[in-house]
Amino acid sequence: MSAAALEVVELYRFFRTGDEEIRALRGVSVRVEPGEFVAVAGPSGSGKSTLLACIAGLDEPAGGSVHIGGERMSNRPEPERARIRGRSLGVLLQSGNLLGHLDVTENVRLAQHLAGGRRRAHAEELLGRLGLAGRRHALPDQLSGGETARAGLAVALAADPVAVVADEPTGELDSAAEAQVLALLRERTDEGGAVLVVTHSATVMAEADRTVRLLDGKVTE
Repeated sequence: MSAAALEVVELYRFFRTGDEEIRALRGVSVRVEPGEFVAVAGPSGSGKSTLLACIAGLDEPAGGSVHIGGERMSNRPEPERARIRGRSLGVLLQSGNLLGHLDVTENVRLAQHLAGGRRRAHAEELLGRLGLAGRRHALPDQLSGGETARAGLAVALAADPVAVVADEPTGELDSAAEAQVLALLRERTDEGGAVLVVTHSATVMAEADRTVRLLDGKVTE
């Protein structure tokens, strides 16, 4: 079997709060093929954001493994995880991925530079397709919530990654902006990339090829 664009195998993540152990992930496995759009859904506290943090190499699992394009992300030194993120994985978390001292265009160009200069599109073209042409010179603190989400997605897509993972990328968008974002994510899969989105949106789940549901740190379907 050829390598998946993104593969999570038997992922476990535990946290301790005093004497209490919280089992955020309990043996979660997800495989996303090139050209596939997968939604991850579940109630608050089901482990969705923890899963994304482990996939992105921003958190280390207690057990299991994460591979991006056949390359292991988990259980490696942070400089190596950062290299994989820069080259192969587009990441958009709710905490954001924009550097505050750079304008929107500079943030996108930096992501392309960190990937070794590979460009899927000029920064200005990508921003235009997300409805941000008029905000390309704005600093992150000058953007609305919806503009910030779209600018973050531009950064995640900037370097033509093997896979894109996003946490509620349409959560603050109106229906027209949500449609723009979904069209760009679908275009990414049409070109052979993989997309995994954590969401509560029925519209996003309807657009996805399939939905993985989490409950209490486990895949239920």
